[in-house]
Amino acid sequence: MSELLKVEHLDVHYGGIQAVRDVSFSLNEGEQATLIGANGAGKSSTVRAITGLETFGGNIVFNGKPVRKHNAETLLRDGLVMVPEGRGIFARMTVLENLQMGAWLRRDTVTIKQEMKAIFERFPRLGERQHQLAGLLSGGEQQLLALNRALLSRPRLLILDEPSMGLAPKMVENIFQVIAGLREHGVALLLIEQNARLALEVTDNAWVMDSGSIVHHGESKAMLADDRIAQIYLGELPV
Repeated sequence: MSELLKVEHLDVHYGGIQAVRDVSFSLNEGEQATLIGANGAGKSSTVRAITGLETFGGNIVFNGKPVRKHNAETLLRDGLVMVPEGRGIFARMTVLENLQMGAWLRRDTVTIKQEMKAIFERFPRLGERQHQLAGLLSGGEQQLLALNRALLSRPRLLILDEPSMGLAPKMVENIFQVIAGLREHGVALLLIEQNARLALEVTDNAWVMDSGSIVHHGESKAMLADDRIAQIYLGELPV
């Protein structure tokens, strides 16, 4: 697999506070990976830098192009898409209009309509409310809308920041069913998720962040089997 994303010696500061310190990692085409760690570890600051939403030190390259030299639209056209923490839907637009915004760079109108129809069939609640304002949806429905809007943009790399935060267990199950399907479509994934065990179960590789730095990395399955990782980062008690 070819390299899609490369992060080298990333630093992010907020005034005199350093949120990310000398972080380096890479992600290949189609790879599923996760950043795990406690709140405030620097995970969200890392992905905001990757998507060009934060100024940063170091080097980030996506699809062979330096992120620093390109605006958000250029990155989107290259296939870099993020669903931010808090979902980022257009609350005063309808469900249908939100989905249409996801596909605004595409010109294959017939295929877009087919994909939207499939979304409404898979998630009937979205179909029933497609002409209602998205801001009236429940939190879980808004997250499903944000995720499907992102997928309509045909991403090469999808970044998800805390997709299950505040959601009921059934809705979390729905969200992770969609995430699990990314692999068969060849979409690379960088996942930030408060439920670290769930994140490790659906990804290939993981990096553990603590106090702004990467302190451990390896295969997700190996981390799940590591008692030390389970105790410190998954909140599990020793047997």
